[in-house]
Amino acid sequence: MSGTDLPSNLLLSAVQVTEAAAIASWTMVGRGDEKEADRAAVEAMRDTLNQLEIQGRIVIGEGERDEAPMLFIGETLGKGVGPKIDIAVDPLEGTTLTAKAMANALAVMAWAPQGGMLNAPDTYMDKIAIGPGYPAGIIDLDKSPAENARAIAKAKGVKTSDITACVLDRPRHAEIIASLRAEGVRVYLISDGDVAGVINTTDPETGVDFYIGQGGAPEGVLACAALKCVGGQFQGRLVFRNADERARAARWGITDLDRKYDLHEIVKGDTIFAATGVTTGALLDGVKIESGMVKTHTLVMHSSSKVVREVRTKRPL
Repeated sequence: MSGTDLPSNLLLSAVQVTEAAAIASWTMVGRGDEKEADRAAVEAMRDTLNQLEIQGRIVIGEGERDEAPMLFIGETLGKGVGPKIDIAVDPLEGTTLTAKAMANALAVMAWAPQGGMLNAPDTYMDKIAIGPGYPAGIIDLDKSPAENARAIAKAKGVKTSDITACVLDRPRHAEIIASLRAEGVRVYLISDGDVAGVINTTDPETGVDFYIGQGGAPEGVLACAALKCVGGQFQGRLVFRNADERARAARWGITDLDRKYDLHEIVKGDTIFAATGVTTGALLDGVKIESGMVKTHTLVMHSSSKVVREVRTKRPL
């Protein structure tokens, strides 16, 4: 490790934060109230972060676009001693999934040394991602979805009909979906949760080969933190729909509005990523309450030490 790496003993602390958010939001599963579910996750994450010996600062917050409760950008957290850490959060990725008791809701967080993550404004981002094991530069956001699918199939030594793409099920993705299906690619549509969608590319058991489409820019940064830990590839380009969103970019020092970012420009240095399941999905099991005990399932990763752990915790409720 270098002097700018995060100490490995922070891994357990990161797990504690996402576990707390997942357990708090689980109480709202199936109750139809997205904002209350998000509020519970936000408050639990904030309270737990403030108990840690870190000098934390939120650089990727949540909730600005849908006016949900926020861990706001610039907010300082922790006891004010220890390492200086930039924090990216999505306390509840999948508020709709939680409210409707659907699969794949997660509590998500990433840490990096101060200055280590892109301060992405709360806009949309065009994204493409693959997991580890491919030659560098195999995906390109400027190529068509079909061209990228063919390149991935060639690298794997399979037909395009053996490739699966993960895409958010949105009207804006109709052309992408049609292009992929015309190429014979299997399309796995998800209703929400594109951080989980990107991470699925890193696990062969999910069957997902690549992720493509437009989603939130803050979620893009979180996904990059996960990919950085396992060696995947990512490209993203910010999408600005109006003058207000362009002004947000200017406030964060982003002047090249058409820039195509790669993984290592979005997450520049060491990072720790943690995600805890709220509802059971392809990636993680959800929170379970049995006989007065609460069970959680967390994925935690550290880029510099190459540690990837699945943590199952059981504790009194």
